[in-house]
This record gives sequence, C-alpha cells and structure tokens, in this order.
Amino acid sequence: MSTETLDRSLVMDAVQVSEAAAIAAWSLVGRGDEKAADQAAVDAMRTALNELDIDGVIVIGEGERDEAPMLYIGEKVGKGGPRIDIALDPLEGTTLTAKAMANALAVMAWAPAGTLLHAPDTYMDKIACGPGFPAGLLDLDKTPAENVRALAKAKGVEPSHITVCVLDRPRHADIIASLREVGARVYLITDGDVAGVMNTADAETGVDMYVGQGGAPEGVLACAALKCVGGQFQGRLVFRNADERARAKSHGITDFDKKYDLHEMVRSDAIFVATGVTDGALLDGVKLERGFVHTHTLVMNSATRTVREVRMKRSV
Repeated sequence: MSTETLDRSLVMDAVQVSEAAAIAAWSLVGRGDEKAADQAAVDAMRTALNELDIDGVIVIGEGERDEAPMLYIGEKVGKGGPRIDIALDPLEGTTLTAKAMANALAVMAWAPAGTLLHAPDTYMDKIACGPGFPAGLLDLDKTPAENVRALAKAKGVEPSHITVCVLDRPRHADIIASLREVGARVYLITDGDVAGVMNTADAETGVDMYVGQGGAPEGVLACAALKCVGGQFQGRLVFRNADERARAKSHGITDFDKKYDLHEMVRSDAIFVATGVTDGALLDGVKLERGFVHTHTLVMNSATRTVREVRMKRSV
C-alpha cells in the first residue's frame, strides 16, 4: 500500500472499526469486569476488520499468539486488498471502563505494510510534546526538570507555566519529584498513556509534555497520532529480563539501547482513529438516547494533514 491509498474510503473504514469496538466496550462500562470489557471490544474490532477489503497484518495487538486468541501480533485480517500494518488497542483503559472512569478509548492506527515499528510487548521510556518547537528539543537522557526548562524556554514562559502528564505509578516517584522541584504542574492519570501523549498536541487540554514509562505498543499508537498532528516523541525500550530481550530480537530489534524518535516508529504516512468509550478530555463517550447510539471519533490522516471529528448517530 502506498501513501496515496490512505484515501477517504479507508479512513471511514477505520472509523467504523473503532466505533464498533467502542460500542461493544461501552455495554460493560461500570460493570467491574475488565476482562469482559476488553474481550467485547476485541471481538467487535476483529469482526469489523474482517469485513473490510484490506490485506491487514496486526503488528501491535493483544500480545503474542500464545497469549491472545484474537488480534494477536502477526494475525491477518480483512478480505484482501491494500497491504496494511495495523496497530491497535481495542480498549485503552480497561480499568477505566470497568470503573466508569474518564478517558477510555478504542484506538487504532493503519500504515503501509512494513512501516510501523514492531514493538515487543515490553515497557518503554517515553517523552513527548506538541508541535511548533525546534527539532530535538526534548531528550530522554536529560532529567525531567531539564526538559521542562527547555520547553519553557522554547515557549517563552517560566517552568511554572508548564503542565506535564505522568502515569500515576510508584515507578514515577523520582520523575514527579523532579518536575515539582522545577515548579512544573504535574497532571497525574491512572491509565491510558496513548491519550496522555495525544493531550500534548491539543492546546485545549492544557498539557504541554508527557513523560514516563508505559507500554511500548502504546508508544507506537501514540506516535501514529502525533505523526498526523505534529509533535515530538522519543522512546527507549525497557527490558526486565532475558525473555523480553529475546522477544525483541525476534521482532528484528538488535540495538536494545536505541532512542527511537517519532519518524523511526512510524516510517510513513498513517491513519489514526480513536473513539471515546467514556467521556474524556479529548472525546465524548458512547451515549444511548431515545433508541439511538451516539459515538464521538477523532480521525487523523497524515497523508492529507487532516483531522476530523466524526459524530455518529445510529438506531439500535
């Protein structure tokens, strides 16, 4: 698939797939069952993908084949057509969904075959900011405080005017301390670091930077979104044991200390879609009103440099 085939029909196909997953997950919002909500989203997304005229391969999915019965890494989907790499998280925020909390999403990215980083299911150190700044502004090898100062200088403000999004995890205690020491505001989130990174590219969220350690697959999805709207990202894989290193090697990764930038993780144009499951900073959640289901989807296409909000209303 060439970038020219990232056309409107494929964009709308992608929207329908993420809508299906979001609606399926929404039926289990607040039920307290993370696994059931995730499975519902996976089932709906897989069914919708297999109805499309694409030759798709899951490169970021629910896990390795022995761990995930559906939408596993390497699974082929679609009825045939353009060759597409697919990165997906049918339900980003399983805990958020189970507890009826904000910012649960169904997310997916499409790109020409062979152009998305086949990130193993490991952790990744990440740092990101929105568009409009000099290249190389942020650096994982600098302290969080140093990166805040660099971003504040580029924006022409004091560090106290910078807001940084961080996953609320014990492993981030030193990061949070460094940010607060320099005077930055820290916006803690419980889950959903794809949305966390995306927040940096939307001025309305008030988030200037994202920093912390999260899933490597989610890093690829976040980069696909930033590819469409601009911004900077650096990521470095984090390995906890020899098994994770072996898994990375099986994905073709040999430099275990490499710092990846946005364009190394997504090497071509891409489509990114996200549909709200629950209400959040970026998207409204699924609603059922008077016999109609309502969805709110953000769809981006880096080939055409377009960002659309799609609101769907369908009878049930």
